[in-house]
Amino acid sequence: MMRFRRAVSLLRHLEQFQSSSRPAAFAVTQKRYAQSQTQSEATPAIEKKDVPQSKSFAMNLFRGQIQADQVFPFPEFLTDEQKETLEMLVDPTSKFFQEVNDAGKNDMLEKVEDQTMEGLKGLGAFGLQVPQSFGGVGLNNTQYARLVEIVGAHDLGVGITLGAHQSIGFKGILLFGTKAQKEKYLPRLATGKQMAAFCLTEPSSGSDASSIRTRAVKSADGSHYVLSGNKIWISNGGLAEVFTVFAQTPVKNPETGEVRDKVTAFVVERGYGGVTNGAPEKKMGIKASNTAEVYFDEVKVPAENVLGGEGGGFKVAMNILNNGRFGMAAALAGTMRYCIQKAVEHAGQRTQFGRRIDSYGTIQEKIARMAMAHYVTESMAYMISANMDGGSTEFQIEAAISKIYGSEAAWFCADEAIQILGGMGYMRDCGLERVMRDLRIFRIFEGTNDILRLFVALTGIQYAGGHLRELQKALKNPTSNLGLILDAGASRAKRMVGLSTGESLTSHVHPNLSGSGTLASKSIEDFGFAVENMLMKFGKKVVDEQFLLNRLAEAAIDIYAMVAVLSRASRSISEGMPTAKHEENLASVFCEEAAERVKKNLAVLSSGPHKQNFSKMSSISEEVVANGGLVQPHPLGI
Repeated sequence: MMRFRRAVSLLRHLEQFQSSSRPAAFAVTQKRYAQSQTQSEATPAIEKKDVPQSKSFAMNLFRGQIQADQVFPFPEFLTDEQKETLEMLVDPTSKFFQEVNDAGKNDMLEKVEDQTMEGLKGLGAFGLQVPQSFGGVGLNNTQYARLVEIVGAHDLGVGITLGAHQSIGFKGILLFGTKAQKEKYLPRLATGKQMAAFCLTEPSSGSDASSIRTRAVKSADGSHYVLSGNKIWISNGGLAEVFTVFAQTPVKNPETGEVRDKVTAFVVERGYGGVTNGAPEKKMGIKASNTAEVYFDEVKVPAENVLGGEGGGFKVAMNILNNGRFGMAAALAGTMRYCIQKAVEHAGQRTQFGRRIDSYGTIQEKIARMAMAHYVTESMAYMISANMDGGSTEFQIEAAISKIYGSEAAWFCADEAIQILGGMGYMRDCGLERVMRDLRIFRIFEGTNDILRLFVALTGIQYAGGHLRELQKALKNPTSNLGLILDAGASRAKRMVGLSTGESLTSHVHPNLSGSGTLASKSIEDFGFAVENMLMKFGKKVVDEQFLLNRLAEAAIDIYAMVAVLSRASRSISEGMPTAKHEENLASVFCEEAAERVKKNLAVLSSGPHKQNFSKMSSISEEVVANGGLVQPHPLGI
C-alpha cells in the first residue's frame, strides 16, 4: 500500500505535464523539431504495444534506464566487402590532400583551387553516399565518416564545400526524393557536374526555422509554384546550380477547410530564372568555402519539385540536419588528430630548462586531455554512424550531442596545440591559426550549440514525460494496472532513499573498467531521478528553465560520452588490441572526471544558491541590455 501511495503522489505532481508540455516560444521551433523526429507524439495508451518505445540510448537516459542495444558492444556494420572498398579509398584520399590540395593557398585565395575541385571530382568526392546506380560511390554512413575525417584533418574549407553539397545540399533528395527526382538530379550532382546548396537561413530566421518569410504560391492550374524571398549565409550559394529551398506555402486542411501557412521544401534550379546571388561573404574562417546570399525573384518551380509533400518542409529540414551531424563529428575528429600531431611533434623536440617540454606535467596534462577529447569525439562519431547503418532511425539526440561535443572539443584541441607551440603556433606558416579560424563556425552552423543543448534536454524530457503520462492513465484504472503502478512507485521509493533501482552496465563493460562502469550507471540513475524531479516541479513550464536545461544537457552529453568510450575501450581490451591499456586509461580518466561533472550539474538543478545566482544573472543581463552596454561607471570616474 505504501508503494501505491508513493506512485499516486508522484503522478499527481505530474498532472500538469500533459501533451501541452511541448515547448512554446523557443517552443514553437522545438515542438516542430520534436514532431519531425521518428518517435510518435500520440498520447500514450496503457497497452504497451501502443506506447512509443525508443531503442535510443540517449532517449531512455531521460527515464533513468539503460537501453544498451545501440551502444554495447561497440557497434560496427561494415561487411568484409565494405571494409575492402574503404581501404581502397583511404590511401588515395589521404595522398590527394597531402600532395594536391593546398589548404593554405585555398585560404589565401578564398576559394578552392580549380585543380583541387577537378581532382575531387575524379575521386568521386561529390557523391560519396549516392547509390552507384545514380553515378555515386555508394558508401554507407561509416565509410563516409572515415573519408570526411581525412578531409577534416587537412582542410575544413574544402570539407564545408563538399559537406554543404552532399551532407545537406542534396541530402533531401536522397532522403525524401521521388524516383523521378532522384533520377533527374542525383547523377549530375554525384559527379560534381553541378553543385548543390541548402537554403534555410534568412535575415529574420536563424535557429527558429518556423519564422522564415520566403513564400511560394501555387499557380491557378497547379502546375507550378511562384517562389520569392532571399536566404543568407548559404554555403555554396555562389556556386550551386541546384538548391533545396524552404518556403512558406498556404496549405488547406482537407478536413476543416482552414488555410494556414506551412513550410514546404522545394528543389530549385538556377536555370529556372530569377535565381541570383550576392558577392562571396568575407568570413573569419573557412574562407575557401563559398558563402553568399541567394535571391529568389518570382521563380517558377514545377509542382513535381516539392520534397516531402506540401507542408512537410520542417520535417525535411530537421531530418536533413540530423542526418548530417554525425559527419561533422567525424570531420572534427580528423581536425583534432592534426592538432594533436602538431603539438606532439613540437613537444617532443622543444627543449626548455634543460629538458624536453613533453616531460613536464603541465604539457603532459594538455596532451592527455587532448587525446581524451579526441577519443570521445571519434567514438561518438563511429558509434552513431554504425547505428545508422544498422537501421536505427532514432539518433537525433546522439547526433546533436556529437555535434556539440565535437565542435567544442576540436576548439579546445586547437587552442591547446597553439599554446604548446607558443609563438610558433601563432604564426600563419604553422597552419594552426587557420584551423582555429575555421573551427569557430562549427559551434554556430547547422544548429547552434546553445539551441542544440535545449533540444537535447527538451526532446529527452518530452519522451520521459510521455511515459509518465502513461502511468497517469494507468491510475484511472489501478486494479488492472497495479503492476505498472507498483513498479513506478518502487523505483521512485528506492531513489528517494538512495538505493539503486538495479540499472547497471556491469554486464556490458570489461571487468578492467568495472569501476568506470559503476560510475556511469550511477550517473544514469541519478540523471533519471533529476529529470523526474524537474517534471514534478515545473511541468509544462520546464521550457522556461533554460539555466537548468543547459545543466541537464551537459550531464546528458557527459553520460553519452562515458558510455561511448566504455564501449569502445571494452572492445579493445576484449580483443587484446595492442592499444588496449592506453584506451583503458583514456576511458578510465574520462569517466572519473565526467562522473564528477554530472554530479555537479545535477546538484545545481535543486540548489537554492544556484537558483539565486541564476536570478541575479538574469537581472544583470537585463540591465546591461537595457543600458546598451555595461552599467557600472569606469573605476577612474573619467
